[in-house]
Amino acid sequence: MARHDGRAANELRPISIQRGFTKTAPASVLIQAGQTMVLCTASLDMSVPPWRRPRDEDSPVLGWVTAEYSMLPGSTSPRKQRDRKRVDGRTTEIQRLIGRSLRAAVDFEALGEHTIVIDCDVLQADGGTRTLSTTGGFIALCDVILAIQSERPILRDSVAAVSVGVVDGKPALDLDYVEDSAADVDMNVIMTGRGRFIEVQGTAEGEPFDNATLQQLLNLGQEGIQQLTQYQRDSFGELWPLK
Repeated sequence: MARHDGRAANELRPISIQRGFTKTAPASVLIQAGQTMVLCTASLDMSVPPWRRPRDEDSPVLGWVTAEYSMLPGSTSPRKQRDRKRVDGRTTEIQRLIGRSLRAAVDFEALGEHTIVIDCDVLQADGGTRTLSTTGGFIALCDVILAIQSERPILRDSVAAVSVGVVDGKPALDLDYVEDSAADVDMNVIMTGRGRFIEVQGTAEGEPFDNATLQQLLNLGQEGIQQLTQYQRDSFGELWPLK
């Protein structure tokens, strides 16, 4: 399959990860896939929402992880209107996706009385912002968890996400905007580093697709997740919190 940018069907866009990009947040990472850039930060609160507190005083306090997502006005052309009064439906959907994906990796009893907020701000959008935000958000989550003292591991597994789709009749990995806007099938795959699915979002933009195509896309997504997990691991080196 010949793609417009010369990539193979199973090839990710060039990935760049820069941890500690800002100094004000406890954890931050600038992650880039091709022309898509997202700044992911993690903040730590030494408390939990009231509804997370157990009614029984002898029960442990369970921590919480949540996420917020935003596309900055200059991330697209033409300019995206800034969300001032309310969050639109797309933004709500994406930040819920990021939050529940990251929560799948966390042992909340081990996290204890802490709330971690992951903020994902898209600096430049060229497709795959929600998947890149999830992948980068996990890196920020790891960084802030490294600072928490716990008697047992807080993270159960890693989390990464990637888009796949059918473009010009052929399955392809990690779609950019040109491919995504013309795709016959568009799908987002979120998985753990050990190869378990967290969420799959797939839509036929034109003709419905069959089971064989679905399996091809899932296999391609799994291949991409394995590569992204290695990028995440390499960004930490010996500090990688999962052994």
